[in-house]
Amino acid sequence: MARSSSDKPWTVGVLFSQTGVTSIIENSQLKGTLLAIDEINQAGGIEGRDISPVILDPASNVKQYRIYAEEMLADPELNVIFGCYMSSSRKEVLPVIERQNGFLFYPTLYEGFEYSPNVIYGGAAPNQNSLPLAIYLLENFGSRFYFVGSDYIYPRESNRVMRNIVRQGGGQVVGENYLSLDARREDFEWILEDIRRVSPDVIFSTVVGIGTVNFYTAYHESGGDGFKLPIASLTTNEAEVAIMGRSAAAGHITAAPYFRNIKTDENARFLGKYARKFGSVEDVTSCCEAAYSQVHLFANALRLTGSTGADQLRAVLRGAEFEAPQGRIKIDPDNNHTYLQSRIARLGADGEYRVEREAVRPIKPDPYLAVPTLNDWANAPIGTN
Repeated sequence: MARSSSDKPWTVGVLFSQTGVTSIIENSQLKGTLLAIDEINQAGGIEGRDISPVILDPASNVKQYRIYAEEMLADPELNVIFGCYMSSSRKEVLPVIERQNGFLFYPTLYEGFEYSPNVIYGGAAPNQNSLPLAIYLLENFGSRFYFVGSDYIYPRESNRVMRNIVRQGGGQVVGENYLSLDARREDFEWILEDIRRVSPDVIFSTVVGIGTVNFYTAYHESGGDGFKLPIASLTTNEAEVAIMGRSAAAGHITAAPYFRNIKTDENARFLGKYARKFGSVEDVTSCCEAAYSQVHLFANALRLTGSTGADQLRAVLRGAEFEAPQGRIKIDPDNNHTYLQSRIARLGADGEYRVEREAVRPIKPDPYLAVPTLNDWANAPIGTN
């Protein structure tokens, strides 16, 4: 869809839940998106035209994402959407995007095993987070894993990937259970009893949204100690820690491309602007940072194409790079996923993440785990802080 030269704004869709069970993270993604749009507009926009977001709240209702995506793409001036957190919402929106030849920027880690020419995947693929986390846990805690997840696509598929990696490393899964997205603290009690019975070396959590807060809080209240038996996750981050509190968070582990307190000049600038706009940085997360970076990648592509058409954007986005808060990132022309940093951090008693291991260079995304063996991580050397 080519845009004619005029003073009309570039209209984009923004589709993150501001309410509901996944709103903790999606609100951070919304804020990252809006901060980037503000930066671009304050710098003169693109070809003198502002980016104008159409913001809708799917309220964590999977079907509502599809309905709103259809409404957005019915506007002939709108062809690009930034949005979705859960894999189930992405999969609901994807047929709409492809049918209309729209373009989706998806700023969330996910389970891999997908490719669409109409999507830019900005979050970590399994080889960028599951693989390094499994190696770290096997080396430092032991071989007996207990899986706890929310009951939808991402946790089940992510656990399938993690199970295979753990087995390759000589480990085993000694328990695996799932609860609904709206699980309350008391709903985790029977799982915690089973964990005490089985006595694993590490708990691997794919619980998301408010369920994360409830799980970690229930674990802490039951006497669980993250420094003795940690919960390790790919999804838990600063926004949930701010809600659950330091005591419930202490000792637990997350693998992600970005943590709020990493020391880069771009991150310092990003956090400063975020604090001025929103009053605090306590809800800045890796998903927020990915959303922010994807808007800037889009803007750079728009400067080159003068068009929001999927075909035009795709041609210049493949191989595109951006100096993100996490470090330099790059869209892989082979698969539309993103070269990202890889970091493993542990929460201290003060509720702050401290990076314990990180890759020395961005990791090429391998969404299909075409090179799945553990020793392939040697191709991306790890540093220790």
